[in-house]
Amino acid sequence: MTKRMESKYKIDRRMGENIWGRPKSPVNRREYGPGQHGQRRKSKLSDYGVQLKAKQKLRFYYGNISERQFRGIYDEAIRMKGDSGAHMIGLLERRLDAIVFRAKFVPTVFAARQFINHGHILVNGKRVNIASYRVKVGDVIEVKEKSKQLALVIEAQALAERDVPDYIEVDGAKLTAKFVRIPAYSDVPYAVQMEPHLVVEYYSR
Repeated sequence: MTKRMESKYKIDRRMGENIWGRPKSPVNRREYGPGQHGQRRKSKLSDYGVQLKAKQKLRFYYGNISERQFRGIYDEAIRMKGDSGAHMIGLLERRLDAIVFRAKFVPTVFAARQFINHGHILVNGKRVNIASYRVKVGDVIEVKEKSKQLALVIEAQALAERDVPDYIEVDGAKLTAKFVRIPAYSDVPYAVQMEPHLVVEYYSR
């Protein structure tokens, strides 16, 4: 697993947006970037800068996954017929850590990665400890019985700031989730606007 070097709040401030919609994000109070030069007036971004920011924002959103992994998802998406940007979103949403986060088993996507790595998640009854594991339609994801009373899980269940999207069927009592279908971009409950078409433009330069 790639070591995440930045805190999620520093990422928010660098992007200038509350990308996960968290109520405690510092962007809610100060919209300038982190560090001693954060309050300098920002110059207008070039086309390349706009594309780069769109790429970084989407990559950061999914737990700051490595550039190599993210580029691999792009490469796979462009080999598929149709809208490459939409295919990228579909592939990202099939990651196990994304589904564990969406199902509200944990409060953040970063926590989801750690939760999976520590062996707390089963897929179709078998333990899976790889956060990037790709879930298939119809797969059932569940929290291991011994892990259901962890404080992290209880905290996540109580969160009112986000809802479970309809492409995942969740049984809150049993802490199970079924991946029903691959979502379209419009189905994904991003807290801010993502621009996958700009990500495609960035890599296809």
